[in-house]
Amino acid sequence: MKTRILTGIFLLIHIIIVAQNELDSLPRLDLTKIALVNQSDSYITFPGDIGNLEPLVFEANINPNFIIRERADSRLMAVLTPQVRIRMYNEESYPVQTPSYIPQISVYHLITDTGSLEKTALFGKIAHHSNGQDDHFYTDSTSTVINYKSGNFATNFLEFGILRSFYHEQHAALRFFKSSLEIHPSNWMLKEMKGTYSGLRWHNSFLAYKMPVDKHFFTANRRASFSVKIETSLMLDNINDWELLDLNRLNAALTIYYHPKFLEDIGLFVQFYKGSDYYNIYYNHNISTIRFGLMTEILRF
Repeated sequence: MKTRILTGIFLLIHIIIVAQNELDSLPRLDLTKIALVNQSDSYITFPGDIGNLEPLVFEANINPNFIIRERADSRLMAVLTPQVRIRMYNEESYPVQTPSYIPQISVYHLITDTGSLEKTALFGKIAHHSNGQDDHFYTDSTSTVINYKSGNFATNFLEFGILRSFYHEQHAALRFFKSSLEIHPSNWMLKEMKGTYSGLRWHNSFLAYKMPVDKHFFTANRRASFSVKIETSLMLDNINDWELLDLNRLNAALTIYYHPKFLEDIGLFVQFYKGSDYYNIYYNHNISTIRFGLMTEILRF
């Protein structure tokens, strides 16, 4: 009888240890990582985009994030981001025309925490988007031709949304889903932009990080070997006299990121994008492009 009891105790201890080891092998996901995944990636593209975008030497998104929180396990935190996006054009003197300045502050609140990887967070953002120019929006006061080189572009906006994280054990993939509304109040944008620039946008994105598997389940540095991100943005307000189901209202992007073992903090990406140009005053251009480049890695455990 005593032998059976001891065997049962040892078996129970073994099950607890194995379960604990499996739990410890999973990556830890806190509010900081959730917030950084939601912030846009820093990247630089290679020359030679495929599509109808003007010939570029590169496009770069510079997106540092400054975390404001009381302590590491806070359920409420803010992120200050002085985002800048630039394009260097492949023409005489290689000009950088009308950079996009998008300073912003975001607030995140973790509302559910049902496991190490299943979490729900709400976020809100206030941001400014301009191109640093002060000339007239049009080439002259009587023209309807947009002054792309030095015309003023400016708007302010709010964004509110929800973020969900999941873990798919069979595929060893960490997944994120985001849905949000972006609102540009009419009196927060230039009058010349009203009726042509969307002030109400519905964003959705799905992001999957494929985690490398070895005998310890996750590698020691616990970072994704590659990721896939699908993004859509639907313009909901009355612009350009478009019908409600007009495909011009939809912007979509697919980004595939690969982290080779010989690189530490950056990886390679390819992106397919179709929709309105997101580069400030160029917003009325419709572009379809495939581009390649280097991207920073945000998520690691």
